[in-house]
This record gives sequence, structure tokens and C-alpha cells, in this order.
Amino acid sequence: MVTEDLSRKPDLAHVRRETGVIRESLGYRVFRVVNVTVLLLVCAVTLYPFVNLVAKAFSSEGHIAAGEVNLVPRGFNFDTFQVVFADELFWTNYANTVLYTIVGTAIAMAITSTYAYALSKPHLKGRTFFVGIAVFTMFFSGGLIPNYILIASYLGWRNSILAVVVPGALSVFNLLVMKSFFENFPTELEEAAAIDGLTTYGIFFRIVLPLSKAVLATMTLFYAVGHWNSWFSAFLYMDDKSLFPVTVYLRNLIAAATGTQEITDGGEAAQVASNIQAVTMLLTVLPIICLYPFIQRYFVSGVMLGSVKG
Repeated sequence: MVTEDLSRKPDLAHVRRETGVIRESLGYRVFRVVNVTVLLLVCAVTLYPFVNLVAKAFSSEGHIAAGEVNLVPRGFNFDTFQVVFADELFWTNYANTVLYTIVGTAIAMAITSTYAYALSKPHLKGRTFFVGIAVFTMFFSGGLIPNYILIASYLGWRNSILAVVVPGALSVFNLLVMKSFFENFPTELEEAAAIDGLTTYGIFFRIVLPLSKAVLATMTLFYAVGHWNSWFSAFLYMDDKSLFPVTVYLRNLIAAATGTQEITDGGEAAQVASNIQAVTMLLTVLPIICLYPFIQRYFVSGVMLGSVKG
């Protein structure tokens, strides 16, 4: 019989782990305080422009011109919302933005997911070549003028939705993240599905995609936000106001307000334009803000799963 050595000192670290009591060091406490303080400052700096925008949207023009609006609305004013709501061009451009975002995101996700899945297979012939083509475009481009000639003249896409959604249909960063995710996908599942008689397309659509919700949701958010905020392509390739997205409407509004302010030297017209800018920007960013909480839970996991190859 082996007797227990009572003279042996207990392992305090083990006892603390077992009891759930962990004594924090002074350095760690200081780190936590500094970390929380920095994050709160970053949060405040990030949220201030948006809160200020909301305050201006509900404030009167006089208070905005006087610089009295910071975080709290001054002189509640809903007339500007009525002016914006009554503008048919605003709603037409808003509908265009929704259409461009949905179509552009669908095309981008179809191209990115299929391309990434093909590149994730080591046995693909010419795999290095196709990866190199994609990566090459991250560092070199044809330039603005050749792109304009190609899209407007040779392809004839001027005043077309294709000019907005096709040129940016593939993000190489998103492609590489999704490729890494598919490389970590369990091959046993695909082999079992192949034994059951599924083709390559069947495996991709019925097995791989349903189990890739995290990375798909993350990439969808990336593409959707990019298309929603995009304005330069439409500004460059479209001259019909009824085809503009709402971002171009907002850009023209800001440009007009800047010109009005220079002419009137801060007069009443410039004050009204400043208030309309705030209302329009608020209505523009509101859908993304409402959508983000439903996708946020996939965001971190999707990026981490696709960026680290284990």
C-alpha cells in the first residue's frame, strides 16, 4: 500500500483551476483597464459621425448653420423628410440601388464560390496558373481609360446595369478567403456523397454550400456593402438620372450644396441643402445598419475559418 506524501505542497495553480478562482496579476489588471479605455475611445470616435448625422437629420436648418447641433437634435424638424420622400427621383434611385445590390451580389457570389471551390482542389490541372491570374489583378489593372473604352465602346454597356455589376463581380481577397475555407472542408463528406452517386455539381450545391453558411454570409455582406456604397461606376458609365443609384443622387446633392454654399456664402439655400444631405445619408445607410445584426454572428467565424488553414 502506497501512503500519500503529506509533506508535499499542494499545486496552488491546479487548485485555483479546479475551484474556478484565478488571481489576476497587477499587470493584467492594468492591461484590461487600458484595453477597455482604448476600445471605448475607438467606439466613441466611430459612433460620433453617425450620431451627429442623425441629430442633423432631425434638426432645423438654422441650428445646423449656427453649428449648434452635436449629438442632440436642436429644433426638431420633420419637413425635410417630407421633401425627400416627395422626390420621385430619390425613390427611383433608391430602387436602382436595391436592384444593383441584389443582382451584383448574386453574380459575385456565384462567380466567387464556384471559382474558389475549383481552386481548392489540388488535383485541378493548371491550378497555379488560375490562382496566379487572380492574384495578378490585385497588383495590376488596365487603368481607367482602357476600362472605360472597353465597357462603354466595345461592350456597349453604357447606361446598362451590366456596367455596374460585372466589372467588380470578383474580389480576389474574397476569393482567397473562400478558397482557404473550402480547402479545410472535410474530404470525407465529399467522398461519401460521391459514393452515394452525387456528381461534382450535386456535391457542391447539396453538401458543400449548405455547410458553408458562415463564409457565404460573410462574403455576401462584403459584396452587398460594396455594391450599396458604390457610386463611381454608375457616375462614369451612366448619364441617365433615372438609372443612377442613390449614392450618385447623394453625390450630386452634396456637389450642388457645396456650389450653393459658395454662391450664397452660407445663406438659407445652403442651410436647407445641408439638412437634406443629412436626411438622405441617413436613409441611405439605414438598410445596411438594419441588415448587419442578422449577419454579424457569421462575420467573425466566416473570416477566421477562411483565413487560417489548419
